[in-house]
Amino acid sequence: MGFVADYSQPFRESDADPDPLRQFARWFAEAGEAGVRMPEAMTVATATPDGAPSARMVLLKHYDDDGFVFYTRYTSAKGRELAHNPRAALLFYWDPLGRQVRLDGAVTRTSAEETAAYVRSRPLGSQISALASDQSAVIPDREHLERRVAELSARYEGAEPPIPEEWGGYRVRPDRFEFWQNRDDRLHDRLRYTRRPEGGWRIERLAP
Repeated sequence: MGFVADYSQPFRESDADPDPLRQFARWFAEAGEAGVRMPEAMTVATATPDGAPSARMVLLKHYDDDGFVFYTRYTSAKGRELAHNPRAALLFYWDPLGRQVRLDGAVTRTSAEETAAYVRSRPLGSQISALASDQSAVIPDREHLERRVAELSARYEGAEPPIPEEWGGYRVRPDRFEFWQNRDDRLHDRLRYTRRPEGGWRIERLAP
């Protein structure tokens, strides 16, 4: 039997791992055990040059002490926004567990080697789609995109497609995490981790 959420149990400071990455790993694993479809799905929030918020769903591809990684086209809307303001906020929401995790921090691009390794791990169809789609650009219709995919599929039949020059990864290095646990009495638990300048993390409880 998979993990079953128990909303009667509070999330106390004594329950929290001193390291937010280990705490995230615990909750992320429990989301998978609970049968959450695509627990790696997350909202990425950026800001336009004039300060308007901008958000969309993407998939987390990797996380470690260096940050949380997702991939996209550098010339997409979020890519252009990150070029102007290289900071982002991420949000995970796992409804069956009554949990969400928020984090935010500075954003950098992954290395060319990391991007190439990820691209080559993808199915061929996904590699062709990344080449075919000028993400966020206006196109006349779906047929335009399908013709482009057919052209590239024929061109690279039996050969390895090139790595898209304007496509790659972004790494968000969190300065702050917030772990939110639902409570049936609406007195939800919120624990915030803030990176200390001298190293380590400060844990604080926030009012729901």
